Amino acid sequence: MAAEERRRVAVLGAGLIGVDLAGKITRSSKLELAMVAGRRRDSLGLRRAAEMGLSTSAGGVRAVVEAGTFDVVFDATNADSHAEHWAALRPTGTTLIDLTPTGLGTVTVPGVKGHRPAAHRHLNLVSCGGQASIPVLNAIAQRCTPAYVEVVSTGASASAGPATRLNLDQYIATTSAAIRTFTGTREAKVMVNISPARPAPPFRVVMTVLADNFRPAPVRTSIVAAADAVRAYVPGFKVTSLAVDPGRIQVAVEVTPSGRHLPRHAGSVDIINAAAVLLAEQSAAASRGREPRP
Repeated sequence: MAAEERRRVAVLGAGLIGVDLAGKITRSSKLELAMVAGRRRDSLGLRRAAEMGLSTSAGGVRAVVEAGTFDVVFDATNADSHAEHWAALRPTGTTLIDLTPTGLGTVTVPGVKGHRPAAHRHLNLVSCGGQASIPVLNAIAQRCTPAYVEVVSTGASASAGPATRLNLDQYIATTSAAIRTFTGTREAKVMVNISPARPAPPFRVVMTVLADNFRPAPVRTSIVAAADAVRAYVPGFKVTSLAVDPGRIQVAVEVTPSGRHLPRHAGSVDIINAAAVLLAEQSAAASRGREPRP
């Protein structure tokens, strides 16, 4: 894609997620990062963004609205603020990609085969645990009818910022709802562990599916294919254990950041930001020649 065709984007939020997201966007051949907006001028995140040579503002969503039209804005703030941000940005015609666990926009998981809702203008990425688990769970659901799905995510305390901790209830509710949507199960349970262990553990998600009348070999093949699809945009994604027994399937995955900018325990940040960039690139392609839907 020629340089003049790159889509103009902004990042709203200058925490750990926002700053890493900004770095990933600068490496995209399809996106041009025009602004990183936070709320505190003295924040470490805004200083780091400025050191990266990026345009920054402490004016929050107001600064984004006043800066002109963006093709895509990423909301990397917190769930409690997102509705206000969408209300401010909706009249501008931008596509808003929500990295907070509000579930307000069109729920989106780029790693799910055939799932392409990028023509919508308000997109929600569920959660880091949702991005890590749902592609695998959806693949399993193509081979059986899950009666129960359980997902346990474990992340390092050092990778869970203030917004993540404040949003844990929304994280659990939004991830559970998305799992039910993508698997067809009526019962989904989500648990989150924030581990203070030293050394910091990698981001790990363990999935348990209860179902009857499935063939083990096709289930294994589908899980491997789903992991390969995610690894295409998250190279550090891997299946670490897989057990397929009568009536029960259990899969564990880990995410290790592949770049040098994130610590090895911050796989939760890596996967949701990689999904956000991929979605923005897909959204840009989908919006050419047709009007995006709200």
